[in-house]
Amino acid sequence: MALPSTYADRNCSLARSLEVVGERWTLLIIRDAFYGVRRFGDFATQLGIPRAVLTSRLKSLVQEGVFARDDSAGAGVEYRLTDKGIALWPTVRALMSWGDTFYSPAGVRRALSHDQDGGVLDHEGRCQECGLVVPVPETRTGPGPGFEPEPDTDAVSSAINTPRRLLEPITLPRIPSVSDR
Repeated sequence: MALPSTYADRNCSLARSLEVVGERWTLLIIRDAFYGVRRFGDFATQLGIPRAVLTSRLKSLVQEGVFARDDSAGAGVEYRLTDKGIALWPTVRALMSWGDTFYSPAGVRRALSHDQDGGVLDHEGRCQECGLVVPVPETRTGPGPGFEPEPDTDAVSSAINTPRRLLEPITLPRIPSVSDR
């Protein structure tokens, strides 16, 4: 459920941001878009989210300019992060780092590295090899030491869990269906 739009401090940027990304599932949809998920059915498969909720969240994210809906994609409808959506990466990365620190005793679940030189990224996205703050498209993700593979993973999860660059689209064979929303 969204926060009420009549919160006491209308000048709070955090509260206004939570109006866009604070609903259950929304940040997970955004996270998966960074991992390359673009199709409605792939989001639904990966997240196990009810289709009506996914439809609502995607519609809202498109209206807010976080996602762009591409109806002309050769493989059906696709949802892509806009520049506004990509600007959420430091927030997503920080929440992942916080979760790794406090909820993953075995270590980092998803390792981030610089695609160019393989250097590990710190919690601020700085490459330990070259010292640069690495832009999203040059960030590589893959299973870290705390990664716990699921026994029977679907094709979308398998693709996400394979080392790959962020924003690199996952392309799986597709059967047209009613789920192209």
